[in-house]
Amino acid sequence: MRDQVVNNSTPVKLAISTCPNDTFAFHAILNNKIDLQGMKFEIELLDIQELNDGLLAGQFEVAKVSFHAALQVADEISVLPSGSALGFGVGPLLLAAQPATSPGTSIDSGQQSLTLCPGSHTTAYMLFRLFYGMDPPVEHIVFSDIMPALKNQRAGFGVCIHEGRFTWESQGLYLVEDLGTRWETETQSPLPLGGIVIRNSVEQERIRQIQNIIQDSIQYGLSHRQETIPTMKRYAQELDDKVLLQHVDLYVNQWTVELGDAGRKALHTLSDKAVATGLTGNASDRLGVFEV
Repeated sequence: MRDQVVNNSTPVKLAISTCPNDTFAFHAILNNKIDLQGMKFEIELLDIQELNDGLLAGQFEVAKVSFHAALQVADEISVLPSGSALGFGVGPLLLAAQPATSPGTSIDSGQQSLTLCPGSHTTAYMLFRLFYGMDPPVEHIVFSDIMPALKNQRAGFGVCIHEGRFTWESQGLYLVEDLGTRWETETQSPLPLGGIVIRNSVEQERIRQIQNIIQDSIQYGLSHRQETIPTMKRYAQELDDKVLLQHVDLYVNQWTVELGDAGRKALHTLSDKAVATGLTGNASDRLGVFEV
């Protein structure tokens, strides 16, 4: 039986991304479709880099962030068991503006050697550095601007996340490598991209209640898929119903409902890899999961 928090007068400050898997998962909370157990939520919808920066600046009580960013403050936060984007076949794609090219090996000089990434604390950026080293030049821009920039030849390469995974071919771009597939091959583990984290300073019973409500919201979305489409369209870059539901099918899965043993192991693997790249801090810091 779930415990109830008596005093819910202070709203939960929750920040999530505008990508379809988040608006799908939080549709029921955004639209008061489930029992919020007396809790009030103040929800911000932001770009992933804004979420990561906000986490590092201490702005959010609860937030969906890249696990790479979460690793920077692993001693201050816990990952909630529900709400993560983690799985097989979910990784970012390294795309090229021209065929038969790859960063650091096939482009002469100038802007065409540049790789665009969606933020310095995204897991996508960490994977790029893990597999391609620290030498190829990088510029960080909003994820939705990466494919248009490649089409306009402003850069030679881009690390693509979110809906672009399904539309890059129609944009006339070229696949260099699926970074998620490479992760899976090298680690035999699902790729943990991001998750819901909460400050360890929050009262334990409050954390437990927030976790339960988030899990209820995810399960509501899975049971009412068509109902969630208008909510996703309100914030999405891609408005086609089929693409939106493809996105949900890929990024909302069993590990989104509950991380499980495989999810927890994947977080440990990511922690070790982040230390190996030099893109995170203390080797003893690992992401901990709040246990309900």
